[in-house]
Amino acid sequence: MIDFYRIKSPLTQITEKNMADYTAELSKALGEELKNVDIDTYVKDEFALLYVASGGSEGFFLEIFDQIKDRPCYILTSGDSNSLAASMEILSYLNTHGGSGEIIHGDVNKVAKRILSLRNTTLAKKKLAGKKYGCIGKSSNWLIASSFDPKAVEEKTGMSFVDIDINELIEEINKNQYEENEYTALIKTKSFDAKEVEKALYVYGACKRLCNKYDLSAVSVRCFDLLDTVCTTGCLALAILNAEGIYAGCEGDIPALLTMLIAGTVTGERCFLCNPSRFDTKDMTAVFAHCTLPIDMVNDFVLNTHFESGIGVAIQGTFENQPCTVIKCSGSLDRYHAQEGEIIPHEFSNMLCRTQIKLKLDDFSYFLTNPINNHHIICFGKHEAEIKDFFESL
Repeated sequence: MIDFYRIKSPLTQITEKNMADYTAELSKALGEELKNVDIDTYVKDEFALLYVASGGSEGFFLEIFDQIKDRPCYILTSGDSNSLAASMEILSYLNTHGGSGEIIHGDVNKVAKRILSLRNTTLAKKKLAGKKYGCIGKSSNWLIASSFDPKAVEEKTGMSFVDIDINELIEEINKNQYEENEYTALIKTKSFDAKEVEKALYVYGACKRLCNKYDLSAVSVRCFDLLDTVCTTGCLALAILNAEGIYAGCEGDIPALLTMLIAGTVTGERCFLCNPSRFDTKDMTAVFAHCTLPIDMVNDFVLNTHFESGIGVAIQGTFENQPCTVIKCSGSLDRYHAQEGEIIPHEFSNMLCRTQIKLKLDDFSYFLTNPINNHHIICFGKHEAEIKDFFESL
């Protein structure tokens, strides 16, 4: 249900039936009910619309301006009875008196799509405020451009950063403990060296305990340090954490982790952190790959070794063909990229990380001329508009 507060002039021809017909048509396009509420409910609602139903409504808007000036004002208008003209006057007043907003008007299906995108953005910002994200160890040495600004991130989103020493993780791993769950049980049904699986699950248990200790919603691990300390990798641990809803990334890459956290919250989709590996500029296809992904993001997977080291336990999953979005933001959230594509069939290569995904894309210019570091995030569905709304609202 989406609430709206309605204003209109009594000196117009528009009737209750006219207004009810419009909101009913829009409700059908939205797939949920639009509800007319009083001003107090509108002000308290995290996301609600201001329905300007007619011309001559400007004075009624001034009566409520002080109550709503500190929130974005999304102005809905059908275009009947000079409502669009009144909405433009209202938005002009907002823009010159410290407020902000947007007129939502036009084809009813496009209006519905815009409303849903704006709601997702608004609710995502509320959900992110107060969350903690952390890094176990520092960023890997090769991430020379993947810096981040925790102060800027906190100012823009309300999220705070936690720095955790890698030795604390190693101490936890050496406890050789983890709690069984549906994902550990699933992994044990796969054909692989049982001792190696146990070692990898100890990493999962250690990461999960640290996430609980520091109240983390997202964590990145300097995972290559595990190769010569505990002789395994973090691939399996990150795969389970992601499936459980804790955003978990590789190599201490905080910009990639922030992208995962934001993209997942905005879209509601699982997020695959991966490297661009190959571009075919003739066929306009791209292959991305990594050794971990949320294990509930694919219908099936097998276990393999970590690609670079040949040790540990990595996830090798296969994706179904469907629309997707490639996303990345900078470590200060002042740049972002979102590009829609299509997942297409791919033949596995032993020369790439274990989980591989092939996309049909319409343009490679961003990647080849001005990329935001190497790791990118892929999620299912078309979400370019929602991601744009989020970053441009910061």
